[in-house]
Amino acid sequence: MHAWLCENPTGVDALRWQELPTPTPGPGEVLIEIAAASLNFPDLLIVQNQYQFKPTPPFVPGSEYAGWVRAVGPGVTHLQPGQAVACLTGTGGFATHTAAPADRCIPLPPAFDLTDAAAFIMTYATAYHALIDRAALQPGETVLVLGAAGGVGTASIQVAKHAGARVIAAASSADKCALSQRIGADATLDYSVHTAAGSFRDELKRLTDGRGPDVIVDPVGGDLAEPAFRSIAWRGRYLVIGFAGGPIPRLPLNLPLLKGASLVGVFWGEFARREPQANAAMLQTLAQWYLQGHIKPVIDRVLPMTELPQAYALMAERQVRGKVVLRNDH
Repeated sequence: MHAWLCENPTGVDALRWQELPTPTPGPGEVLIEIAAASLNFPDLLIVQNQYQFKPTPPFVPGSEYAGWVRAVGPGVTHLQPGQAVACLTGTGGFATHTAAPADRCIPLPPAFDLTDAAAFIMTYATAYHALIDRAALQPGETVLVLGAAGGVGTASIQVAKHAGARVIAAASSADKCALSQRIGADATLDYSVHTAAGSFRDELKRLTDGRGPDVIVDPVGGDLAEPAFRSIAWRGRYLVIGFAGGPIPRLPLNLPLLKGASLVGVFWGEFARREPQANAAMLQTLAQWYLQGHIKPVIDRVLPMTELPQAYALMAERQVRGKVVLRNDH
């Protein structure tokens, strides 16, 4: 097998494509032949030693992937060789093969495309957990999605629309706004045009007839968090998902008080660990939504697995719309 090995997490330049022994699955593990893996923002942080989960080097990055079970370890009964699966294991995906914990792999229906499957679990589970579970989104409510053209953003647009919400997609360019509308957003807010906090708030007020959004999806953080929160509707819910924009905002605590609004933390990975049955049920629902055509991952491009550094460069330069997927030639 071959894999991108990180022996020293000092950045993408430290990764090396190397030949390694194909692993034998241990108790509770399966050997996966990887068809495709997607790049998520934590995959960038982890090779820079900036993510909360810090694997011991050397390790193979790549948290999310799909492929086929080739062997099962002792104690594994729900998966069989030859079965197609999608896995989210934190590491191991940027390779041709990996030994994965069987309980982190979900069997896929035959009609589930493996490129889509590799770009599915993290963003759609995060979006569903945020909007349906944590925000209790109701039909007819208005959702503002910040960073709308990213992985979590595009998934949130689709989940919110299927739940019956009106969606305003905020993104940093006209083409990202256009993409958001193509996948279902009702309105867009281009913050390359509305750069000042006051202009951003005025446009959001116009788009909501002065009421403000009921739910704000924020995987970005940074300078827009405060003006967005200042615009939230009465009893609004502000979903704190991540800080892809860099700085962690420092919101004045009088703001939730004045609006009767909630700051809601969204940590899907911890939810999956603490509430595995609820998470499994959610993933089953999302798989059905996919098969019914309600949701579909936005794939910016598909690259050979050997071109992983190019994928990282696109992400670092904020050139990705949706997700980049790496495929193996088998």
